[in-house]
Amino acid sequence: MQTQSVEKPHSCLVCGSSFRKSFHLKTHMFTHTGEKPYRCDVCSKSFTDSSNLQRHIRTHTGEKPYCCDVCGCSFRQASHFQRHKRTHTGEKPYSCETCGSTFYDSTALGKHKATHTGLKPHSCDVCGTSFMSKYDVTKHMRVHTGEKPYSCDVCSASFATSSYLTLHMRRHTGEKPYPCDECDSSFSGKSRLREHMRIHSGEKPFTCESCGSSFRRKFELTLHIRTHTGEKPFSCQLCGKSFLKSSKLTLHVRIHTGEKPYSCDVCTSSFVTLSKLKKHKRSHTKEKPYSCTDCGSFFANTYSLKKHKQIHIGEKPFSCEECGSAFRHNIALKQHKRTHEAEKYFPCELCGLLYTTLYNLKQHKRTHTGEKPFSCDVCGSLFTQKSHLKVHMRCHT
Repeated sequence: MQTQSVEKPHSCLVCGSSFRKSFHLKTHMFTHTGEKPYRCDVCSKSFTDSSNLQRHIRTHTGEKPYCCDVCGCSFRQASHFQRHKRTHTGEKPYSCETCGSTFYDSTALGKHKATHTGLKPHSCDVCGTSFMSKYDVTKHMRVHTGEKPYSCDVCSASFATSSYLTLHMRRHTGEKPYPCDECDSSFSGKSRLREHMRIHSGEKPFTCESCGSSFRRKFELTLHIRTHTGEKPFSCQLCGKSFLKSSKLTLHVRIHTGEKPYSCDVCTSSFVTLSKLKKHKRSHTKEKPYSCTDCGSFFANTYSLKKHKQIHIGEKPFSCEECGSAFRHNIALKQHKRTHEAEKYFPCELCGLLYTTLYNLKQHKRTHTGEKPFSCDVCGSLFTQKSHLKVHMRCHT
């Protein structure tokens, strides 16, 4: 069957491109003149045609007129909506002529084709980095300009790309649309799911050329390489100390500022890190999630569990250089070392006796005050030392 060719009577005198409508030719001419007559009243950004301006305005208004009737997701652009629908239907209409791989959209296909040729025809004018697509250059330029045009309506955080904003919004909504087929885990982004799947497959595709170590994630390899190069690219502007990771710098800066952004909702305590807050909360809940596989004892943190395990294996890794005595804990070694010194540090203000540790002095002072802080839950007997209470408890058992 013969197909009729579509007539394109309107031609560009500069490059020869043809168009069906004069309006399309007029819009095309702006690519040669650089003219962008359609300006956003909110941020003054300009565009070559009105439809691009309308799509841009939705980034300010938050309007998403295209709604998926399967999952309820909404989109600002019709093209994004069409691409999303294919995640439900499984349709991948764009195929690679070289290897047969199929894709949801033409952009993904274009990027894939470049992996066969190795061609990166689009370069950054500032630093010379090359990219497979013009869109990648646009995103990259925001590294230099600092532009973050996509803003969160909930917390006002800004992002360089719409995909980063989408991932961020899922922190607020709790949405995790990418489930793992192997376990019950779900993830906010497709890339996070891919990284997770490597736990099941054991795949570690990122390899260090210096030592051969392999990693599941690219950023882990980047951090590892810095252990070979000694590079610490994140520096404190207050004291000059440098760090491998930006997160470590953030924590360090809080030493200078005194900032403790994580507050306990039970008491008034605040903490520098979320992990320390979680540990602290166990002092209220009495939760002990870490158990000893040898005796079943439970502990509030991994450090206490590690110390406890030394009892079972008999390990005493801290040795005195003078007499060879060994101890399970470093603090016990420090206390022991004072027995070799001529001076005992802590005198009793009441009787003048000297003690090697504050703990021993505190115990001694109870002989003057009569304080007995350790009580038996069975019979109510009181004791000055915890060890005395433990001995007493044997009479009940």
